[in-house]
Amino acid sequence: MNQEDYAPEEAHEADPGPEEDAEATRRDASEAESSRASRGWWDRNADEYQSEHGAFLGDDRFVWGPEGLDEADAALLGPAASLQGKDVLEIGAGAAQCSRWLAARGARPVALDLSHRQLQHALRIGGGDLPLVEADAGRLPFRDASFDLACSAYGAVPFVADPVNVMREVHRVLRPGGRWVFSVTHPLRWAFPDEPGAEGLTVAASYFDRTPYVEQDEQGRAVYVEHHRTLGDRVRDVVAGGFRLVDLVEPEWPAWNGQEWGGWSPLRGNLIPGTAIFVCERD
Repeated sequence: MNQEDYAPEEAHEADPGPEEDAEATRRDASEAESSRASRGWWDRNADEYQSEHGAFLGDDRFVWGPEGLDEADAALLGPAASLQGKDVLEIGAGAAQCSRWLAARGARPVALDLSHRQLQHALRIGGGDLPLVEADAGRLPFRDASFDLACSAYGAVPFVADPVNVMREVHRVLRPGGRWVFSVTHPLRWAFPDEPGAEGLTVAASYFDRTPYVEQDEQGRAVYVEHHRTLGDRVRDVVAGGFRLVDLVEPEWPAWNGQEWGGWSPLRGNLIPGTAIFVCERD
């Protein structure tokens, strides 16, 4: 993708997208349907997402989730000094904010995303020669053992029907001893309504119901899909992908963070976890 590919006049703001009239339901969604829905949804909503959350995410900050846990403090990929010279793959990079933070510490990141429009925002922000790749996380276009580290802050994993396939692909492109760190919505949250206020504190569904959340248009075509896995499922996915789980981080809501982000809020964040971060290593 080249700089000239970014054309502000082609923004999707004028296209409300089918999800405005979409029906929310719970039903099965295949890998192909999930991938198509994710690509379309993020292409249509990238402008609004970056406008709404860009200030919180920053241009070159590495934030693991709405709580605001910063990699500069958490060092889940390793001490900042150890990133120098490391080849790093960021999956579901969006506008590549995390990759810019890594590059500033001497790493050699590659920012990958399914959405063309998200990567156009990466070009808009800039960042020198930061490589951008448009591809599906389940079919990584890289040779075996290409990277030392891989990371994903709420990217790809929650939206794929076959997370084990993603784990295996990441395992394939990592070198022995490589670390894979990814964050997702905490599985416990699926039992609660996705509301930031008091109405989001009462259990409304079974935590054990793995049926995907789907928004579909009038023809029944999925325009947004998110897949639920229990905490145990996520651990088993990691192991099935060939990794060793070395840490599971559940960030607490910090006192400084007064923002609401969808169903995330100080009220809920002080009572139930909102994010789960899996720290994995390839032997």
